[in-house]
Amino acid sequence: MVPPAPVGARGAAPLALPPPSSAAPRESPIPTSGAIEDISEGQAAALRVLAEGLTRVDYFSVLSVAPTASPAEIKKAFYRESRTYHPDRFFHLPESQVKTDLGSLYKRVTEAYYVLRDDAKRRKYSADMASAEREERLRYTEATEAELKAEARKSVDEEFGSNPKARPFFKTAQADIAKSNWAAAERNLKMGLMYEAGNARFKEQLATVRDKLEEQRKLSGDAFKIK
Repeated sequence: MVPPAPVGARGAAPLALPPPSSAAPRESPIPTSGAIEDISEGQAAALRVLAEGLTRVDYFSVLSVAPTASPAEIKKAFYRESRTYHPDRFFHLPESQVKTDLGSLYKRVTEAYYVLRDDAKRRKYSADMASAEREERLRYTEATEAELKAEARKSVDEEFGSNPKARPFFKTAQADIAKSNWAAAERNLKMGLMYEAGNARFKEQLATVRDKLEEQRKLSGDAFKIK
């Protein structure tokens, strides 16, 4: 978690949020281990700044890792931050804004790890952070999840077709084409197109495969045999 600068006495200047996506962990407003028996006014103010700033920082900043961080670095950062803000350290504190802020911090740390540990989610999130809609995409929401699933379905559809009965034939045809097994590729493409007749991509592939078969017949002399 990227914490603010140290907090002064009451009446000090408001704390500024640190720059986003800092790669180095910074000192926490609270001890990183042991039970927390009490929270000082300065610590409470620092935690308030962190909690309020959650809407303005990305997940890399939440974990204090660089956007290029490795999975091992992300995991290490999560363990560090989650130990610091784990609710078990504060359960005995009375209900207050401080306890609410601590809960928010822990949830955001967990949320950041949930996204960044997953390769597909991380790619989607990193792309969003590089887009013009960055400010609206700081949180990974249900809508983001739906977009990711839609992109995954689209990728499968583009590669192997949209009809579940056609996909095994199209998939096998791709393997046949990779092995230059043109006759088997033709059969599987024709079978797939029986279930998904409108697939332009595989129609084009079938035409290409038939051209390859014709070339083979010509080379072997089959094109000149009486049928």
